[in-house]
Amino acid sequence: MVTDLTVDHPDRTLWRFVLPMFISVMFQQFYNIADSMIAGRFAGEDALAAVGASYPITVIFMAFAVGSNLGASVVVSRLFGARNTGRMKTAVYTAFIACGVMSAALTVMGYLYCKDLMAVIHTPDNIFADGELYLKIYVYGLTFLILYNVCTGIFTALGDSRTPLYFLIGSSIGNIVLDYWFVAGLHMGVAGVAWATFLAQGLSAVLALGTLARRLKSMESSGRTELFDWRLLGQIAAIAVPSIMQQSVLSVGNMFVQEIVNRYGSAVIAGYSGAIKLNTFAVNGFMSLGGCLSGYTAQNLGAGKLSRLPMGFKTGVRLSLIASLPFVILYFSFSRQMMGLFLGAESQQAIASGVEFLKIVSPWYFMISIKLMCDGVIRGSGAMLYFVMATVPDLILRIAVANVLTRAFDSRGIWMAWPFGWIVATALTLFFYRRIVTGKYKIHM
Repeated sequence: MVTDLTVDHPDRTLWRFVLPMFISVMFQQFYNIADSMIAGRFAGEDALAAVGASYPITVIFMAFAVGSNLGASVVVSRLFGARNTGRMKTAVYTAFIACGVMSAALTVMGYLYCKDLMAVIHTPDNIFADGELYLKIYVYGLTFLILYNVCTGIFTALGDSRTPLYFLIGSSIGNIVLDYWFVAGLHMGVAGVAWATFLAQGLSAVLALGTLARRLKSMESSGRTELFDWRLLGQIAAIAVPSIMQQSVLSVGNMFVQEIVNRYGSAVIAGYSGAIKLNTFAVNGFMSLGGCLSGYTAQNLGAGKLSRLPMGFKTGVRLSLIASLPFVILYFSFSRQMMGLFLGAESQQAIASGVEFLKIVSPWYFMISIKLMCDGVIRGSGAMLYFVMATVPDLILRIAVANVLTRAFDSRGIWMAWPFGWIVATALTLFFYRRIVTGKYKIHM
């Protein structure tokens, strides 16, 4: 289903567009959480710690997938909003060709250097081998990961947030079943977790690619359609590359955070692993709302309707605050029960570390959700320098404050650093958002 976001009031259209996308991200994050839950419950605390220790490295690869998603989504949204179907199809084909080449290179590099990356973050010896094994299997599926994210970005650009949801529901259920079978049934440990993720991503990518191909074939072209266009690649790269760089900087920064966590041993690593998966579950949900605002912004700018951006932003903020409330209640009031999803009663130190993280960080979800709505408008307008400038200081400050606070508060000081970075990032994004909607930033179409 293709949705035009340039006509009706966003209160009537945006929430219908947002809801399937929000649910799809929840499903995607749910099966990521299921990996850790099954690893911790059926393979032990060290297995959970191994998967958690490798997580900041997998996020580096995810940065390329997310950046590709954004680049394709924004360019396709603008062309769709301008009713230039022929160029829009060329942009889609160009994105897939470029991402295919990139994913092949990343697979080779990831396989060759995953051991070195695990060593950089000082992964403890008792979980090093399992962490390296998980990463090596994970990189086999990078092509699937990137292709699926590009497909999702294009569906979103066309105003269709339901189709990716259907794929994710099926693959999420399949991933959980495979996780349980491989880990609890076949006792494959972290390898079982990694292979289950590989198969789930592969299924999602193949289904999404086939459906998108049929969708594009059914659309009548206006204008010439080519297989590849260097100018469109440049436009996609202008959005994707800064996003990849920003996400990569964040990922490298998260590796530094992981290195600080690793100083406190596998129990704290396991607790952090469970808690950060829950945190990511919430934050990625808010990011999906911001992604919808990117599509809304790009479509309206393509149609020459800058005045509609504040309306969409206000609707997005209301939706994000509503979405934040259950996570704050759940994580703050029932943090011990949430950590019990990953760890048994014998892992008291790990559970205590995760509980501390959730209680300190979760109340700030109301603020970070507003920041992510600003990000949506900033990305959709193509102001990627603003996007980078508002995000990178968050992590730099988080690392610096964590190193200072751990001297007095031990591992608790790491969790206390999160709000400091979020406050600065939110203030910056609000400032940049105002520059865009008031016309002080020149938007290049």
